[in-house]
Amino acid sequence: MHIIQEDIGAPKVQLISSDNNSGVFCIEPLPHGYGMTLGNGLRRVMLSSLPGVAIVAVRFAGGLHEYSAIKGVKDSVLDIILNLKNVNFKKHSKGREIVFLEKQGSGEVKAADIQTSSDVEILNPDYCITHIADKNSSLKIEIVLEKNVGYSPAKERINDEDLVEFIHVDALFSPVSKVRYDVQSTRVGENTDLDKLIISVETNGAMTPDDSIKFSANLLKEYFSLFDVKEEKVEADFMSDFSKVDQADEEEEERESYTPIEILGFSPRTLNSLINGDIGSTEQLVKCTPSKLQSLRGFGKKAMDEVIDALSERGLSLSVDE
Repeated sequence: MHIIQEDIGAPKVQLISSDNNSGVFCIEPLPHGYGMTLGNGLRRVMLSSLPGVAIVAVRFAGGLHEYSAIKGVKDSVLDIILNLKNVNFKKHSKGREIVFLEKQGSGEVKAADIQTSSDVEILNPDYCITHIADKNSSLKIEIVLEKNVGYSPAKERINDEDLVEFIHVDALFSPVSKVRYDVQSTRVGENTDLDKLIISVETNGAMTPDDSIKFSANLLKEYFSLFDVKEEKVEADFMSDFSKVDQADEEEEERESYTPIEILGFSPRTLNSLINGDIGSTEQLVKCTPSKLQSLRGFGKKAMDEVIDALSERGLSLSVDE
């Protein structure tokens, strides 16, 4: 971690908003330039490397190629294929599976009409694929689904023996439909040249926006670790880690929450006894036990009663002796 984090604190990830399959995340504070570095890396991985499900091939009863027309069906085979690509699937295991779409009689043909196994879910079942106009007509389609990553053009499967007589389809597997990031300026104390990264993620529901960012971050971490297999630190004085940053945050929090003990209105004798015992704030006082206070020079029963009453008025109390 950048050494500047010891001064500005550890970056925090916050969920700004969440709605159905979209989420907006904020990461701050970051050193100048790191907003672009992290945002661009996460965006590229989310769009190219997340596992998802896509249609790789289809076979129509009565339609030998994509330019065929099926009797009684409103759309051509090509239009139906394009519509099928808008059906969102979720598959729990890796690899291929064939699902079936069979519809008899006039009316809408929806994604819910696709027959699947328990391993496959249809995430938008109300999506309309096509219409059958003739009550005596039917539509039968075999659909080959595959769970994979990246983009796979149809020509890669031309010689696939398992897909003979199928119409091959270009496949985009990523469940992320849109990623946008914005880098804004932020400040911590006197440090004004800092970055705030805001990432907006939209998915098709097969993976949540939160899981999409987690997967991308883990994948990047695995690749970056190849450059430091032995985990040897170079110029360690200019690097930091979470333990140092957390310690700095705790010290800063303690400094910010320092309440002078004088506001409790103690008598001069009690006040002097506490200050001479290096207890100068209310926060330090409530961490003390009765036995510790009694060990202070000049601190007697009357002083103890003063302390207990003053803390009680503010809803506070001394720590308990073990």
